[in-house]
Amino acid sequence: MDLGAYLEDAAEQIDIVLDREFGALPGELNKASAHLLLAGGKRLRPAVVMLAADLVENGRSQDILPAALALEVTHTFTLVHDDIMDGDAVRRGVPTVHMKWNEPTAILAGDVLYAHAFELICAAIAPDIAKVRSVNALAKACADLCDGQHMDIHFENRDDVDEMEYLEMVSKKTGILYAAAAAIGATLAGGSVQQVNSLYEWGLNSGIAFQIQDDLIDLMADAATSGKDRASDLREGKQTLVAILARERGIDLTKYRKPTLSDAEIDEAIHLLEEAGVIADVRNVALERVLRAKKMLAIFPDCDEKDGLLQITDYFVSRGF
Repeated sequence: MDLGAYLEDAAEQIDIVLDREFGALPGELNKASAHLLLAGGKRLRPAVVMLAADLVENGRSQDILPAALALEVTHTFTLVHDDIMDGDAVRRGVPTVHMKWNEPTAILAGDVLYAHAFELICAAIAPDIAKVRSVNALAKACADLCDGQHMDIHFENRDDVDEMEYLEMVSKKTGILYAAAAAIGATLAGGSVQQVNSLYEWGLNSGIAFQIQDDLIDLMADAATSGKDRASDLREGKQTLVAILARERGIDLTKYRKPTLSDAEIDEAIHLLEEAGVIADVRNVALERVLRAKKMLAIFPDCDEKDGLLQITDYFVSRGF
């Protein structure tokens, strides 16, 4: 499979349907809800729903397309609320919802998106029991997302977070939505318990690898590549896997916790971390999750959809720098 071409086509298809469903809704709150949703994005999560469905039964992705939209709507709901918590002013090249409107409107806009996600799953063409199971899966994923976000915030006030706690946090904050996307696609397509569980584990481990790579990109990549301020996690003292392994090896990163860092200071920190083997070990943790994810797809015969999911896993740890 040419993954780039597939993702481009899937994103175009998702964008057309999103614009049809959300682009002309009346009222200011609906406009606020649609603001980030229609601002673009890679649409990776809905693509995973579609690939998982076609992997279970070729051609089913069109029947369950509304459920693919549901995962993008859910993802956007989390972004609207995250931007409020982080105080971010720009997202996807446009003002964040709370900046363009206000915080109360942004909170409600996120809530509206959350509700629409479940409506969209129910609009999929699939047996009722499959839709009930998919609604249940998305509800549990949303609860885990909130728990993961809360853990991440709580970690900022601690200096004793260990690797297992970090992995639990990222599995909930990032991995769970990819897990839900794959599992929901498989469920609505009539997948067996084994197929659904395998795709769930594929998504969970792929998402964990994605977040670990994101932590490395934040530190290692320049702003033009990463799309955000260089080494923001280092400046803010976030409890990433990099920071956790550094602390365990006696590397003091607290001197880099300040509002501004020069490129020389960032390079100095990277050199310390590389010398101690921290960067290599963090990378290895991500690659180990990649291997776990790929093993989960061994039960499926070789086909374009399986190849696409394998390529997505590889992409998650090859992007950035």
